[in-house]
Amino acid sequence: MTTYHFIGIKGTGMSALAHILYDSGEKVQGSDVEKRFFTQEALEEKSIPILPFLEDNIKDDYTIIAGNAFSEDHIEIKAAREKGNKFYRYHEFLGEWLKQYTSIAVTGAHGKTSTTGLLAHVLNETYPVSYLIGDGTGKGHVDSKYFVFEACEYRRHFLQYEPNYAIMTNIDFDHPDYFTSIDDVFDAFQSMADRVKKGIIACGDDEKLQQIQAKVPVMYYGFANTNDFQAQNVIETESGTQFDVFVRNTFYDTFTIPFYGDHNILNALSVIAICHYEGMQAEDIKKISTFQGVKRRFTEKKAGTQVLIDDYAHHPKEIEATINSARKKYPGKSIVAIFQPHTFTRTKTFLQEFADSLDMADHVYLCDIFGSAREESGKLTIHDLEKLINGSTILDLTHTERLLSYPDSVLIFMGAGDIQKFQQAYEEQLSMYDNKLKNA
Repeated sequence: MTTYHFIGIKGTGMSALAHILYDSGEKVQGSDVEKRFFTQEALEEKSIPILPFLEDNIKDDYTIIAGNAFSEDHIEIKAAREKGNKFYRYHEFLGEWLKQYTSIAVTGAHGKTSTTGLLAHVLNETYPVSYLIGDGTGKGHVDSKYFVFEACEYRRHFLQYEPNYAIMTNIDFDHPDYFTSIDDVFDAFQSMADRVKKGIIACGDDEKLQQIQAKVPVMYYGFANTNDFQAQNVIETESGTQFDVFVRNTFYDTFTIPFYGDHNILNALSVIAICHYEGMQAEDIKKISTFQGVKRRFTEKKAGTQVLIDDYAHHPKEIEATINSARKKYPGKSIVAIFQPHTFTRTKTFLQEFADSLDMADHVYLCDIFGSAREESGKLTIHDLEKLINGSTILDLTHTERLLSYPDSVLIFMGAGDIQKFQQAYEEQLSMYDNKLKNA
């Protein structure tokens, strides 16, 4: 029996895949940098070994799965190549693994992780399923009927997959360090559509997705009455959002989700559509109402009179959607955005769009740009964004006490880097402040 060794096991996709293999009875270990990531705790709970990067980690009989962030000159990848180990990149292995199941790929520029989590939740309430979610969550089951997984378009990695079904949430320009234009992105999604074997669930309100040509049936969902699955009669309540679903203009049923915002309704519609197409009963699909969300997507906690939200938003449209959701859920509170841009190329490409979306908040704090493993520096600085947002302030990690100035407010910490450290530092300040009050 081989041991699966993950190079970069703390990555969100990698850690999720490690969980799936472990749950399926395989022997799993991995290596990574010393820095602690939010994916680490769940791996440690299963006693999955996490080692520092070392050439000696690579044994002759190991099967190696390498994260896409690591180049061929990485110490462990070089060792594996020299020894002749069975070797996969993350997306290559996933493409092979999913062939055992009825596979459902969830892809799109925005909303992949939330939609994957929502679909996994609904199916898991009725069937034994396996799933891989981009927040680091993964589950394997030996009797799985379905395999639900997040399929990323970056570097066209999703073309390694041949899923039975695909949910396509939207097409938008992102990853400017790889894609050259919106047309280049569309070309990637069209290529993905060509690889789907049974059916595509696509957002019909997205102009680009309407142009997708496919050899399999395409079912559209959205708010427009031209869609196969349409949401109508939206009502926002204290506990979430209720809406009616019409299938080809005929009333189907009423559904409730514990979230706010049109983007969350669309995510839910895509899940309802695929479950309906697969013959699930409406009562089972309605378990969508008990979904608690995925990690780092509008993750809330109360701190006195403040609400702290951790969110992965790193694109202008995602920032806009997150702020809109906060306004709908907390209409009486002011919104404080704390944003850490992710990658220099994305920040440069969308500089004005970032400024416009952040302007929707009542107060804006900016953190230094987080460079990815692919680009660690750039000429651009956070001050270039600051100049475009009136009244914005640079937030230093050692002075997060400034955020104490906003009682009865919603503080949204947004970014795909390590924005969590700013929230953690602020929570420590809050604790110190509370202790001072108690001792006064």
